[in-house]
Amino acid sequence: METQTLSQNTNLLYKEFEKEALPHIDALYNFALKITGSSDDADDLVQETYLKAFRFFDKFEKGTNCKAWLFRILKNSFINDYRKNSKEPNKVDYDDIQNFYENIKLSDVKSAHLDEDVYSKLLDDDIAQALNKLPVDFRTVIILGDVEGFSYEEIAEFVDCPVGTVRSRLHRARKMLYTKLFDYAHDRGYTK
Repeated sequence: METQTLSQNTNLLYKEFEKEALPHIDALYNFALKITGSSDDADDLVQETYLKAFRFFDKFEKGTNCKAWLFRILKNSFINDYRKNSKEPNKVDYDDIQNFYENIKLSDVKSAHLDEDVYSKLLDDDIAQALNKLPVDFRTVIILGDVEGFSYEEIAEFVDCPVGTVRSRLHRARKMLYTKLFDYAHDRGYTK
């Protein structure tokens, strides 16, 4: 009898989670793709986000902004992974590269980078590079505000800071991008 009740409670929890969290999967994936630059890494990050969210769904306060809660989990997971990976030395599997030129055809190499090529076409290389050079906090608010179109309040809830801080970071991030992209704009005739 206890097992059946536990199973019913789990089903109810899953249905509630599905109703609250799953509608935001596309927005999370788009953001993950922008910050990781790779569809595989974005898939992994979104999957990790949903696993953590389901695991701690009992901590979620019903009636609050689930989308912002999920974005905060995603951002924290990305930052934690970035810190962990930046401390690890680069690893190369000898078996993977041993016969690279013999096993890979030219057409395979081109299709292997299709996702990166598609992503890079969304923003000009200079813009994408300038955006990626921004510190994570500034890059996050630029992407959420100027690319994704979130309001200041939504961004504040997502990054867990006051609205004034979001406005300040967004202003400073735009100034940093302005400095980095001045020559780019001048070459394309956007400045006089």
